[in-house]
Amino acid sequence: MASLEPRENTMAEENHLAVQANMKSIKYASEGNKEGWLALYADDALVQDPVGVSPMDPSGEGHQGKAAIEAFWDNVIGPSNIEITVNKRWLSGPNCVCVAQVARNDLGNGKFSDCDMLAVYVVNDEGLITSMKAHWDFDALIAQLS
Repeated sequence: MASLEPRENTMAEENHLAVQANMKSIKYASEGNKEGWLALYADDALVQDPVGVSPMDPSGEGHQGKAAIEAFWDNVIGPSNIEITVNKRWLSGPNCVCVAQVARNDLGNGKFSDCDMLAVYVVNDEGLITSMKAHWDFDALIAQLS
């Protein structure tokens, strides 16, 4: 199981718009703050979580635009009791690549699921997320639950 202990952010990370968007996204998701979370996204943003075909995205093309991203919140993020930690971030242009990001979902009765992922956040000049792609193995997550 991956460590859930985050490391310290560097000054470059804290000032990077994509890092700020990532940190706010994590905060709002864990708080259940739908309005704050949705406000982080540009109107035509794309969310792929996970990247590829899954029951959350049968087409594998992702959730494009605010209405689709809101539906993703309503069906996936909102109902969860999630804690997300990032152990390392790589910065490149407008991108923040969250390496060893772990989403821990409290399933109740002392049970948890842990989802290791690599998440890529891209922001525009205003700091709004234009693309968020989370790479993780849906089948591995389901195996934890059985």
